[in-house]
Amino acid sequence: MTDAASTPASAPPSPRSSALAAGAAAILRDDDAYTDSLIDFVTASPSSYHAAAEVARRLETAGFTRADETVTWEQGLPRRGYVIRDGAIAAWALPEALNPGAGLRIVGAHTDSPALKLKPAAALVRSGWQLINAEVYGGPLLASFLDRELGLAGRLTTCDGAVHLVRTGPIARVAQVAPHLDRSVNDTLHLDRQTHLLPLWSLAGPDAAPDAVETHLCEIAGIDPAELAGHDVLTYPTQAPARFGRDGEFLASSRLDNLSSVHAGLVALEALAAERVEPDEPVILVAFDHEEVGSDTRSGAGGPFLETLLRRLARVLGVSGDGLEALLARSTCVSADAGHSVHPAYAHLHDPAVQPLINHGPLLKINAQQRYATDAAGAAIWTRACTAAGVPSQNFVSNNAVPCGSTIGPITATRLGITTVDVGVPLLSMHSAREMGGVKDGPWLAQALHAYWQGA
Repeated sequence: MTDAASTPASAPPSPRSSALAAGAAAILRDDDAYTDSLIDFVTASPSSYHAAAEVARRLETAGFTRADETVTWEQGLPRRGYVIRDGAIAAWALPEALNPGAGLRIVGAHTDSPALKLKPAAALVRSGWQLINAEVYGGPLLASFLDRELGLAGRLTTCDGAVHLVRTGPIARVAQVAPHLDRSVNDTLHLDRQTHLLPLWSLAGPDAAPDAVETHLCEIAGIDPAELAGHDVLTYPTQAPARFGRDGEFLASSRLDNLSSVHAGLVALEALAAERVEPDEPVILVAFDHEEVGSDTRSGAGGPFLETLLRRLARVLGVSGDGLEALLARSTCVSADAGHSVHPAYAHLHDPAVQPLINHGPLLKINAQQRYATDAAGAAIWTRACTAAGVPSQNFVSNNAVPCGSTIGPITATRLGITTVDVGVPLLSMHSAREMGGVKDGPWLAQALHAYWQGA
């Protein structure tokens, strides 16, 4: 039950492993290298399915091996491995043996972001235009999706059950009405989700057909349209992420909620693997799908994905029955999801005393109604991690008159009974097609997660 990534720390490093270690350390510790890596990650991840595939690709480079959920693991499992379930992925690094009193150290995030999701037979014809029939996925800032060049990305499934990832370049646009035609548009913009949010992608020719969008996607994927059984395809803004600000200290990008957290966990795990030191306790990274629509799916935090994985890993480590319950009781989880920086034009919507800022450190997210899972015990976990990593942290609490969002944290704590703490980088324009973060907070988050996995 060993693989190449399980080589004892005393073994002489190979040139390849030394290069990987140097690269992982640079990304973890250098703001510019980290930001370049995040930009590459977001660009490679236009959908949750692509995000899971990109995490897997990078894990393979770091020495992790894919495991198959559909077979038993009792005959052998890589000590550094991962599984993909739809648009979710979970990875682990296991010690040779579980020490008495050890627990599981889990970092959770999610791969999905608000978007427009294609309906079946997605091509519509209106007034000489061919539109894409789509519905709103999650809770986007709707106006931000106007007048942007959108691509399509996701998965196609053929009748034999095979899955094909597909993405286009700029292909569609939700066009806004001109103020000459609607004089009230700058005062009382109202977007009807059925009428105003259907992207246009072509002029309607004589051969326009309801399956024209699907046919186009099948052509890109290289499959016969007659074999298409179904699809999970969403729009994504095609504008590349970019640094800006007086000193290039900010990052504008789509999907920072929550690829910023997935990336931080991935970088921390890559650095841990590159150090070639066996972890004292099992470490797990899980990136769920469907958080933006409630998490109650087979690949969401409300489903059995993580619980099933933990039970199977525990059996591989020789733990079952009451021992498993004791193991879970000793375990902890850091739920990483983007949070809010104070907005200078809307400061009254934030707590009057607690007003975190971009580039001042990741957030410890606290809510009396337990919309975040953080409690005093969880706060101690996070404080130790930040202290060990030497990174700053900020508190986030909501204005009492403003409803609070939630994360996978409370769901995970409820399903598993594990002490859980909610954290994340601060953003402006969350759920916009173009969110805004800082170039320092991501590396700090990754460094804190790395310290947590090291045993802080």
